[in-house]
Amino acid sequence: MKIISWNVNGIRSVMRKGFNEFLEREQPDMLCLQETKINEKKEFEGYHSYWHFAEKKGYSGTAILTKQKPLSVTKMDSEGRILTLEFEKFFLVNVYVINAQRELARLEYKRKWNEQFRQYLQELNEKKPVILCGDLNVAHKEIDLTNPKTNTKNPGFSSEEREDFTKLLNTGFTDTFRMFNKESGQYTWWTYRFKARERNVGWRIDYFLTSKRLENKIENSKILKYVMGSDHAPIKIILKQ
Repeated sequence: MKIISWNVNGIRSVMRKGFNEFLEREQPDMLCLQETKINEKKEFEGYHSYWHFAEKKGYSGTAILTKQKPLSVTKMDSEGRILTLEFEKFFLVNVYVINAQRELARLEYKRKWNEQFRQYLQELNEKKPVILCGDLNVAHKEIDLTNPKTNTKNPGFSSEEREDFTKLLNTGFTDTFRMFNKESGQYTWWTYRFKARERNVGWRIDYFLTSKRLENKIENSKILKYVMGSDHAPIKIILKQ
């Protein structure tokens, strides 16, 4: 089973940059999108589509395209940030986590949000395994960004955000990419400025986390770094069924 996650930074924009060709080429069983920035459903042939819109138009938003119809659909957060599909053997949670913003202006709010989200995942994990994916807006370790020393007080790499991420992993989740990839220089987001992507000056802030009891089913976890169209690269996980 192939699941792909991608912060598209606007679904309309990425559809003008080869999204349909990407979907046809990859043929994922499930595709999770973040930062869709629309308030109307779009349909794609061969997929059931589920959309969670932010109340504010043109902002945030998540979506899941799936070839298999889910047992249930749960939408949480007024900014369209959490979309959960329940299947027979697992929950698929697609998330676009809050940015702490410049000078960490939204850090306190984000930490409360993180705590509530962690509790929600724990509740799901007690029922059946969880596959969590999306833009978690945090680089966990120094290996996960190009310039850790100069970013310790910046959003996405503050000690508080990294601590919250560690707490999430310690509740019974695995960072699947690090199961297969231990080297540095592996990123999922690059600023549009300063030719950052061309120079590979980036951050790894997009993840597939799974319940630890799914570890033996994970065949691979990759960053599709050569796929363009957004400031984020898609990420992909392959699981045994």
